[in-house]
Amino acid sequence: QVRLVESGGGSVQSGGSLRLSCAASGFTYNNYCMGWFRQAPGKEREGVAAIDSDGKTSIAYGVRGRFTISLDNAKKMLYLDLNTLKPEDTAMYYCAAAAGVPEQWLLLHREEYNFWGRGTQVTVSS
Repeated sequence: QVRLVESGGGSVQSGGSLRLSCAASGFTYNNYCMGWFRQAPGKEREGVAAIDSDGKTSIAYGVRGRFTISLDNAKKMLYLDLNTLKPEDTAMYYCAAAAGVPEQWLLLHREEYNFWGRGTQVTVSS
């Protein structure tokens, strides 16, 4: 059974930083993709950053240059470094995973993912 557990969320002031972590267990695929999505109240869940087992990444335009995604393949740990945070980054952040390696332009499409964590809250105050 695949399980994704996020951690590292919290409350920070504008300009602050956080590191989110996602621990994957029961995930034994050699070819896969993992990503971070976020959902603010009243908004659709949107892709933030994703990476596949080949090392290809995709970063959403609005966080490019501020957020960095990384993957420890051996430990099946996914990370998201959030820097220069803004109030509009406030959301529940979810870790997602899927077997297989989609086209790079699909990495931020939530329909590509069938395993999801429960989320970790990030709140940025001005």
